Amino acid sequence: MPTTRLLLSAALAALPCVATLAQSQGPVDPRTGLPTKQSRRDAFRQLDQELPTPTTYRTGSGAPGHEYWQQEADYLIDVTLDEATRRITGRERVTYHNHSPDRLEYLWLQLDLNLLRPDADGHVASSIESVDQLSYRQLGRTLARNAFDGGVEVTEVSDADGEALPFVINGTMMRIDLPKPLQSKASTAFHVAWNYQMNNADEVGARTAAEYFERDDNWIFELAHWFPRMAAYTDLNGWENKQFLGRGEFTLEFGDYEVRITVPADHIVAATGVLQNSDEVLAPVHRERLEQAAKSDRPVLIITPDEALANEKEKASNTKTWIFKGENVRDFAWASSRKFLWDAIKHTSHGRDVWCMSYWPNEGEPLWSRYSTQAVMHTLDVYSQYSFPYPYPVAISVNGPVGGMEYPMICFNGPRPEPDGTYSKRTKYGLISVIIHEVGHNYFPMIVNSDERQWTWMDEGLNTFMQFLAEQEWEGRYPSRRGEPHKIVDYMTSTEQVPIMTHSDSVLSLGPNAYAKPATALNILRETVMGRELFDHAFRTYSQRWMFKRPYPADLFRTMEDASAVDLDWFWRGWFYTTDHCDIALTNVQWFKQQPASPDDIAALAKAERDSRPTTVSERRFAAAKKRTAAFPELVDFYNRFDELDVTPRDRAAFSRAMAGLDEGQKKLRAFDHNLFVLSFENKGGLVMPIILDVEYADGSHEEVRIPAEIWRRNEERVNKLLIREKEIVRVVLDPHLETADVNLDNNEWPPRLRPSRFELFQSRRARRNPMQEARREGSRRSNGSPTNGGQGGDK
Repeated sequence: MPTTRLLLSAALAALPCVATLAQSQGPVDPRTGLPTKQSRRDAFRQLDQELPTPTTYRTGSGAPGHEYWQQEADYLIDVTLDEATRRITGRERVTYHNHSPDRLEYLWLQLDLNLLRPDADGHVASSIESVDQLSYRQLGRTLARNAFDGGVEVTEVSDADGEALPFVINGTMMRIDLPKPLQSKASTAFHVAWNYQMNNADEVGARTAAEYFERDDNWIFELAHWFPRMAAYTDLNGWENKQFLGRGEFTLEFGDYEVRITVPADHIVAATGVLQNSDEVLAPVHRERLEQAAKSDRPVLIITPDEALANEKEKASNTKTWIFKGENVRDFAWASSRKFLWDAIKHTSHGRDVWCMSYWPNEGEPLWSRYSTQAVMHTLDVYSQYSFPYPYPVAISVNGPVGGMEYPMICFNGPRPEPDGTYSKRTKYGLISVIIHEVGHNYFPMIVNSDERQWTWMDEGLNTFMQFLAEQEWEGRYPSRRGEPHKIVDYMTSTEQVPIMTHSDSVLSLGPNAYAKPATALNILRETVMGRELFDHAFRTYSQRWMFKRPYPADLFRTMEDASAVDLDWFWRGWFYTTDHCDIALTNVQWFKQQPASPDDIAALAKAERDSRPTTVSERRFAAAKKRTAAFPELVDFYNRFDELDVTPRDRAAFSRAMAGLDEGQKKLRAFDHNLFVLSFENKGGLVMPIILDVEYADGSHEEVRIPAEIWRRNEERVNKLLIREKEIVRVVLDPHLETADVNLDNNEWPPRLRPSRFELFQSRRARRNPMQEARREGSRRSNGSPTNGGQGGDK
């Protein structure tokens, strides 16, 4: 590396502060010749304009305010499953508590199953890119969806005394007009009766479905958003009554549930809450096994494979009613089938006893008995460590037609092995991961109750981040799909990208946008920007502040800063409000050393550098030419013998006078012999990020240099960083541990590394079809080798 020598002077004393050297060389106004005014955007501008103004309900610190409130809805529900017709019939009594300061003239309820009507907005407004190719299954399901009506038939809306109440159904929302306004701090009760047809998962997919098994003529039923549920009423938006279009999920209120579920007598039911009448619905042997499971250190089979196979043949004609109670939950889901195996264990997680259980058909063996309930327990252990102890008494995983959906205390998960019992690596880890993810949703949003309809990322992104932590603590080198920064780089440059802060129904690529990108952002915050200690405390503070409450994005952003004393507005802006990506280029490295201490040393160095200059081609070829001064020596004078680099007595005297005028501190600096390296960086992607360097020295040693993102605060396009080192730098690698989701590693090294691209040799093929040749070959095959045209040639 060429070295530039520095003359130490009063002006040079500021050199260690030249981290932004390039910024002084700004553009010039051609009219005036003066530097132009700044027109740069400010990546570090605070989010004051983007975030809502703090109130007594939500503070500027991100915590609930001293006047925070939220509504409450309690449910008493009777529901019946008719297996033969797949019809669900129910009646509920809802007690609604108005804790808001407002007077309410009407109530809004959600009828999410109306999405399954043929004329539903979410279905009619769906679009398709092309129909050039459709599989039989795609076409069949499209026709079935157009014909199927799985909407809700509301047969009664009445007050607590049975008097009819006027109501209006608008798509997936139902308004009940109250006879008189519901005052602040008051409650009201009303009844709703309804029924609907359950969808067959093979024909119409949804978050709720029935799965048919032709082998034994049985069904698995998984029921979600199956009853009219109160819409949320909030301090920020009033009634949260946006239509359910199929993507943005649910915004709900907490309450207490008592649900009485009537099903065929040989069915096993799994549900939100705690079973109240086990003596009536469970056989004595199953109750005994539950007692064993309460003391076991491994899951215990409550219903065995043989018992489930025997159950499949029963086809009971009578019914049983299972009664469940769930306290302080925002929703209720359940599953029912005679095919279920069932295992359970009473697991102690962070000082709390939780029944961890799984339900699955024999088609799930041997995968489910090995991994499902273990994954449930593992999820509670890890999530509780990073947020809060799991507060509910039950956590359940059910295998059925729904690939992955979450509800309080229960979730539906899809992966199964092949019919012969074998399974791929992808299936194994897919099952473990989906169970971790769906059980983890108990924390976000079932307890930290964010608005899923508006902000999918607030539960999916945070939960995917926590899923990544749980996966990494399952086993070494777990094949996590999301969380590592280098796995998001393709999406970060995608044309399908929109800001994370986009309404759920308007997101283009939901998986990368709402799951992977926010999860990756949080992982980068934890590992690179804040550090684990600060991040873990702040994230735990957010989780505990908003347990059983409804946070919005500003509450997360503000809490993470409030609990860490780290200004993160630049991070939220770049990662959540823009589509910028990280591409930081290491464009140059310059090496500086101080001039030698004496004039003689300076001259010797200068002469050595002059003498080391390569001889030019002209100098080499003219060297043997006859010179006039050789023929006429009188032409040689003083300047032919003078060396401008020679030191004169006057130079030495001036140097001595200068040294005599230095104080002791300045004399020490004159003896300073370290190397100064100026590293130049360019932000090509727009996203400001920390700069992490692996610096290699001439002696083979390495140093990791970590520079905070604030280095970009005065110029987010180009910066220089000064490194002062005793040793000589020979190599620098930017983002050596793939921490920042940098999309282009080719500009991350100095000196640049030549990377080979691989090419493949292949047998060339004919680029175009030859119809005549194909016809001749086909004719030859048909006539056992005789040409179809009687041996004549081709066309003439």
